[in-house]
Amino acid sequence: MMLAYMDHATAATEPDAGAEPTVAAVDAAECAAARDFGGLVSARPAAVVRPASADDVASAIRAAARTAHLTVAARGNGHSVAGQAMARGGLVLDMRALPRRMQLVVAPSGEKFADVPGGALWEEVLHWAVSKHGLAPASWTDYLRLTVGGTLSNGGVSGQSFRYGPQVSNVAQLEVVTGDGECHVCSRSADPDLFFAVLGGLGQFGVITRARIPLSPAPQTVRWTRVVYASFADYAADAEWLVTRPAHEAFDYVEGFAFVRSDDPVNGWPSVPIPDGARFDPSLLPAGAGPVLYCLEVALYQQHHHHDMDKRVGEMMQQLKYVRGLEFAAGVGYVEFLSRVNRVEDEARRNGSWAAPHPWLNLFISSRDIAAFDRAVLNGMLADGVDGPMLIYPMLKNKWDPATSVALPEGEIFYLVALLRFCRPYPGGGPPVAELVAQNKAIIDACRSNGYDYKIYFPSYRAQSDWARHFGARWTRFVERKARYDPLAILSPGQNIFPRTPSSVSISAVVAPTTAAVTV
Repeated sequence: MMLAYMDHATAATEPDAGAEPTVAAVDAAECAAARDFGGLVSARPAAVVRPASADDVASAIRAAARTAHLTVAARGNGHSVAGQAMARGGLVLDMRALPRRMQLVVAPSGEKFADVPGGALWEEVLHWAVSKHGLAPASWTDYLRLTVGGTLSNGGVSGQSFRYGPQVSNVAQLEVVTGDGECHVCSRSADPDLFFAVLGGLGQFGVITRARIPLSPAPQTVRWTRVVYASFADYAADAEWLVTRPAHEAFDYVEGFAFVRSDDPVNGWPSVPIPDGARFDPSLLPAGAGPVLYCLEVALYQQHHHHDMDKRVGEMMQQLKYVRGLEFAAGVGYVEFLSRVNRVEDEARRNGSWAAPHPWLNLFISSRDIAAFDRAVLNGMLADGVDGPMLIYPMLKNKWDPATSVALPEGEIFYLVALLRFCRPYPGGGPPVAELVAQNKAIIDACRSNGYDYKIYFPSYRAQSDWARHFGARWTRFVERKARYDPLAILSPGQNIFPRTPSSVSISAVVAPTTAAVTV
């Protein structure tokens, strides 16, 4: 069985393409597998498995099925924030150990795809596709050092999502190992229920070992622009206008963030200008500006830089109601633009905040309630900032396939609100982590008590009733899929949705019988 391959391999060792799977002893690999980027949870696994193939993943899952109470979690680059990729006393699959073989696939129709391992980083996919083939996927995350399988198991969003859809809407085929240890190849036409279950399925139905991603010709240049608003009403109206433009009138990327009206280098206006060194002139702000301001960020892609690109950007920007004089623009390369967050990581590593806890909170909030959220939370609880970005920008629900497992608000236009705290070490730097976690809870409580149409993105609940509320009318489908693809609830125990069950007990027997009637 798999545990026979116990050794002291480290996660940094590059696997040989034909190598046997290894299981790293906990004293060698525990440090990584027992923690994550969030730094809020620690869970010691029994062992860390370094699979060399999908068959090795299947072998690990089958081994767990034969051992009472043993669970399996797939771990990518360790960027979950609440222990979602951990397995206390179980097996952690180091998906980065899968060989990094990427392949260009050309369909009979001429369509081109990247066939990539689930443990590949999106950064690796970007550089391979652009440098070797002049091609690129359409949809990205802002931070590219996340794994393909990780983002497809959650959603995968960024400023491209309003136009091209999230990453779960930009995948043609998956290779998946389900909770019974069977390997499947699925798509919209072949085994579609499994395909859609796994997309946004929080790792509950299978481990993604490969994905086939559609490719298009990669742009070469990006016109990147930021503008500032003092009025949230104007900001939201312009952002929603931009994301609902027809394709020939639209930007390729629309995001935005809130920032504090101060010269604080992290929370205030120094975080706005591009390129570095540009000056933010606060005297241009209107007299009635409040403590929180807003930055709208847009980008237009092009194969080559042409003068009509600047003209088109100018025509679109002149219709917006931002504060004149507070606009910042740069022309950059496509890969440079997509890699822009790497500079944030570099700085966070230098100042120590990368290794500190990250009590992040990500929400989807309907356009219907976003102004009320701004008043109560951004201009209330968070008026001094969060020592990191406060993203807030709209997306369109019609870009998401309802067959996936992702839970979304009811509204057709909804906003991502991402409170991305980069904590300064306590004491002396910032408030204690427990205080920030409590603030997150207060924000969620405010959303619920005020009746906002919202969902938590990257949810972390402890009670099954909360999960039932999260999925709402789709909870029954989620439970049925779990029983179909992972009947012993072996997979992704760190999500705390279903308890591990003995072989004689079905999932339906451990799900609260009243949850089918739970409303959102």
